[in-house]
Amino acid sequence: MNEVIREWVEKAEGDYFSAFREYRARKRPNYNAACFFAQQCAEKYLKAILQSRGIAFAKTHDLVVLLGLPPFEG
Repeated sequence: MNEVIREWVEKAEGDYFSAFREYRARKRPNYNAACFFAQQCAEKYLKAILQSRGIAFAKTHDLVVLLGLPPFEG
């Protein structure tokens, strides 16, 4: 795994733990933040996969756009 892919994965995992922490909070959980971090996590994992396959992608936060690129396209 090269450094760029490793960075995407590390950032995705940070977002995962932030989403999980917000979701599981006993006092004043912030479900909006949990959803935001979950989306960010998915986005960064998708970008890591694309990067690992040498597929270029534009700067976007749109999961549908990312999922329309190979190797995810239908």
